[in-house]
Amino acid sequence: MGFSGQEQPETGPAPRARRVVLAYSGGVDTSVCIPYLKREWGVEEVITFAADLGQGDELEPIRLKALDAGASESRVDDLIEPFIGEFAFPAIRANALYEGRYPLSTALARPLIARRLVEVAREVGADAVAHGCTGKGNDQVRFDVAIGALAPELKVLAPAREWGMSREETIAYGERWGIPAPVSKKSPYSIDLNLLGRSIEAGSLEDPQVEPPEEIYAMTVSVAAAPEAPEDVDIGFEQGLPVAINGERLAPVELIRRANALAGRHGFGRLDMIENRVVGIKSREIYETPGLLLLIRAHQDLESLTLAADVQRYKRQVEMAWADLVYQGLWFGPLKQALDAFIDRTQATVNGNVRVRLHKGNAVVIGRSSPSDSLYVDAMATYGSDDRFDHRAAEGFIYVWGLPTRLWSARHR
Repeated sequence: MGFSGQEQPETGPAPRARRVVLAYSGGVDTSVCIPYLKREWGVEEVITFAADLGQGDELEPIRLKALDAGASESRVDDLIEPFIGEFAFPAIRANALYEGRYPLSTALARPLIARRLVEVAREVGADAVAHGCTGKGNDQVRFDVAIGALAPELKVLAPAREWGMSREETIAYGERWGIPAPVSKKSPYSIDLNLLGRSIEAGSLEDPQVEPPEEIYAMTVSVAAAPEAPEDVDIGFEQGLPVAINGERLAPVELIRRANALAGRHGFGRLDMIENRVVGIKSREIYETPGLLLLIRAHQDLESLTLAADVQRYKRQVEMAWADLVYQGLWFGPLKQALDAFIDRTQATVNGNVRVRLHKGNAVVIGRSSPSDSLYVDAMATYGSDDRFDHRAAEGFIYVWGLPTRLWSARHR
């Protein structure tokens, strides 16, 4: 039986917790969690923590909203620099694309939030942490697993998995305790935003056949509105890390901002995909990740110039596994650490520049160079008079290379 807005919602046995630190976004579910934890589960004190991940929103109203909803303390921490340096840049080195497409812009933020959530809990002497994730999303997995790895002694409370309320009932419950509903019928979308990108879901987007309306996008212009003239961008890398754009060295956060602006104004970085969630269901997801996708594309191309063929091929398998682990919430797991070591070793020679042409929703690599680490040897690649490749050696190579096939064919002809 659902919650009608009058009677109390049905709950299971209330977890015993005195002081709880709640990961807070200011949205419906996390806001309702505050009175719910206190009134339904008997939590004495709820301390909220919100992360500034470069989303550009004014976070002071979010901090005050938590206090108005009943939090005893409301924290907002600036985590932009570690988000880019410790999470986004390793993803670029890993060419991390979940299912070959999604660059993990939302997933990369979750282990960082979980890590800080644990730190705050220990600072204030909390005996539990909480989040507002629902029972069919990915983030519940990411938070629960990360917190369990970092602080197994802490309880993890997830009221939205337990309260059994529909979206409408959750909003009604919040309104009973003075929490205004931030979602209107005119804009029913659920949006997650940080410096790396935006994810947009719900509303009409739940129908896979519905074209996403232009109004949902904020970081990228439409192809029609993009400039008619192309723009070439030069991206410099050192040991697999992006360090410069158009010859100007930039700190990591500023570099991401610059990449977002460049790619976004040419309409590059939109994704519309059917995604396989951790919990086993498919969902339709819309992403805007202009800068991150641009940097990964450039990095992939530079590796083609500087990595040995067998290393490059094997790294593709590692990249897929790395992206899966991060998507599935296993950032702090042993396999992820082992893959990090492999990737780190491969990046020693990924130095150079990649030139990308941005035009009408596309980002096409048109040039690359690596003066110190390029494995492209002109005298071997050329068909001109400077050719130093021993063409006569090819016959013996082909004989040995094709020998197993010929022997098999002779046996089974």
